[in-house]
Amino acid sequence: MDNNELNELLEEKREKAIAISIKRKGSDRELAWEYLEELAFLAETAGADVTQKIYQELAKVSTSTVMGKGKVAEVKELVKEEGITLAIFDDDLSPAQVRNLERELDIKVMDRSGIILDIFATRAQTLEAKTQVELAQLQYIMPRLTRMWTHLSKQFGGGIGTRGPGETQIETDRRMIRVRIQHLKEKLQNIVVQKEQQRKGRSQYPRFALVGYTNAGKSTLMNTLTNAGVYVEDKLFATLDTTVRQFELPSGQKALLSDTVGFIRKLPAHLVASFQTTLAEASEADILLHVVDVSHKGFRDQIQIVNDTLETLKITDKPIILTFNKIDMVEDLLEHRILEQEFPDSILVSASRSINIEKLLELMQSRYNRHNNFYELHIPYSNSDVISKIYSNYEVLERNDDDAGTNIKLIVSADKDNYFISQFKEFLQEGAIN
Repeated sequence: MDNNELNELLEEKREKAIAISIKRKGSDRELAWEYLEELAFLAETAGADVTQKIYQELAKVSTSTVMGKGKVAEVKELVKEEGITLAIFDDDLSPAQVRNLERELDIKVMDRSGIILDIFATRAQTLEAKTQVELAQLQYIMPRLTRMWTHLSKQFGGGIGTRGPGETQIETDRRMIRVRIQHLKEKLQNIVVQKEQQRKGRSQYPRFALVGYTNAGKSTLMNTLTNAGVYVEDKLFATLDTTVRQFELPSGQKALLSDTVGFIRKLPAHLVASFQTTLAEASEADILLHVVDVSHKGFRDQIQIVNDTLETLKITDKPIILTFNKIDMVEDLLEHRILEQEFPDSILVSASRSINIEKLLELMQSRYNRHNNFYELHIPYSNSDVISKIYSNYEVLERNDDDAGTNIKLIVSADKDNYFISQFKEFLQEGAIN
């Protein structure tokens, strides 16, 4: 079988889908269409071919089928004509709406949350990610459990929306799901403890974390800054598992950079909750790099969505470097100047072409220095046990031993400053250097 035949076979296996957005009259139509385009991208990432996109405004959204009767009939006709097997709605559907729509259209019906969870199920690689995804999926199907997985598997033959726990929980009931959810929560708690120990061992290094909308180029920037070799693909949620890599700041300091799962509008709340352990890297970082795809027409909206998600995660007290990526795709230099004026503390880069990467590193160094203090200690040999505590909790820049004891230069983050002084005040020589 040659490559053309293989590609044709793969295309034949992709489900044909229709993407649908139903909004109340008076909604922002341009924004609604942007959401609908993103929904189609999500479906394609999950493995479907979106052959139709439908948008409808209603004075009142139907509680039984979301759409009006006329639109249901129109979609039903399209389904028959084009052999569509999957309908995806941009907003969450109630269990009753799913049942009614499947009865009317005679195809599988899903909502945005279901598609996102399905993508996560196919992308999860590590035990941590798989556990988090399964927990989120079970919490999602719990209120929708009306022999859901049996119904989908028998009537529609599996595929998108039936992966992950669906394959192993076909005959389950609510009691068994509750037991499984509790088991997964306990497993995640054990993972949390392990991860905390790992992060504690890295606390002496400056720590930066990449956050941003999915597909903004975080993993590409990670590779550019650290040569990490992180998987990069032009798809939503290409990276689920947090990657941490070491790199050097311009001063020669060793630092750590973590790449986190991307955010997206209408990200399911239970998915955010399940991924708390993964996102802990961002919550414990010294500085966040908020990576923005500046070539995307809706990047300002995406910035707000990321900020809102960080607020939901209670990550609101971190210094943030707004990093506009893919600047090489914005050819109008006037747009560059407008961005710099509108966002004066930001930086324009291209991770793929290494544009302004050195400037970004200098800015990372500057921001880190701004939020940390430098100290010098003199520790007599009679107190040498103190040295191991310092190495375990702080970044040592320089050490010299003389006849009287050990001289150490180190960095202390602002949030640890008071504690540091209270513990080592007797050894403090010159106070803060900067």
